Amino acid sequence: MRPKTPIYGMMAEFTDAKSLVEATRRARESGYTKYDAYTPFPVEGLHQAMDVHHTRLPMIVLAGGIIGALSGFGMQYFAQVIHYPLNIGGKPLNAWPAFIPITFEVTILFATFAAVLGMMALNGLPQPYHPVFNVDRFEFASRDHFFLCIEADDPKFRADETRSFLQSLQPREVTDVPW
Repeated sequence: MRPKTPIYGMMAEFTDAKSLVEATRRARESGYTKYDAYTPFPVEGLHQAMDVHHTRLPMIVLAGGIIGALSGFGMQYFAQVIHYPLNIGGKPLNAWPAFIPITFEVTILFATFAAVLGMMALNGLPQPYHPVFNVDRFEFASRDHFFLCIEADDPKFRADETRSFLQSLQPREVTDVPW
């Protein structure tokens, strides 16, 4: 995969969460769409400031659950009615109430697998390398500093304009993020 630009993006470092939330809100209002915030702990209001859209994960889990229910019921129906029909105690071959426990368990199993695999796919995992780790001061993101990175793929990204915009947010430092 060859990068389109020589840099991944531009990163601003902040020393407190309130500044990061305000900077993120202003970046969104300025028209930037491809950006991410990095914090050492969950920050209240950051999700709203980023205006994060809802995910498709619930629909993936629902689809997994429906496929699981149909698979569990179908597997039992095939075994009891088509492949090996036994008339036990005069009950009908398709005694669906007896199929409920297995159908439920297979539904949960498939929905769980769909949730885990869907989450990994939507998050782009596994991702053993990310360009933000090329910034020397990014190691403080897990301690006590807050970062806002605007990606170079953003339609509004212009290196000089983005740098001046980030500097107008009063960060501690603005850094290019190399590939």
